[in-house]
Amino acid sequence: MSEQNQVQLTAKELTGQHFKDGFNCAESVVRAFRDFYKLDISDEALKMSSGFGGGLGHAGCMCGALSGATMVLGMLQGRSNKEQSRGPVYDSAQEFHDIFSGQFGATCCRVLNPHEFGSKEQRHTCFKLTTTTAEILLKYLQNKQLVPAK
Repeated sequence: MSEQNQVQLTAKELTGQHFKDGFNCAESVVRAFRDFYKLDISDEALKMSSGFGGGLGHAGCMCGALSGATMVLGMLQGRSNKEQSRGPVYDSAQEFHDIFSGQFGATCCRVLNPHEFGSKEQRHTCFKLTTTTAEILLKYLQNKQLVPAK
């Protein structure tokens, strides 16, 4: 196994561990990338990801793992003042959205995971979606040189 594949497994496994520990899909992705790349995301900032689980608080809309990935992109490319360009993060968010949609066939939680929230089937499907999203995100970030290859 190549070193890059080992890093991807590690990021994927870390995301999965956070999910198994009780964090939702969005929280798991953001926490894993914060921990894995030592990103400057405070515990207070992590709280912002909590409402995105279940497709925005169980509304079943945009997948929380995709939302979490978008938050990571924002952390790496977002702006902190209005003079900075939104272009890079908008481009990356749209491109990652399209990659995600191509991989899974949809971005809507209720389409991706039609099982009843809290059921064993729902948790299993969400776990697979969340960990695969982390794997795809890591490849994307490395290919765009937004994070160093480990």
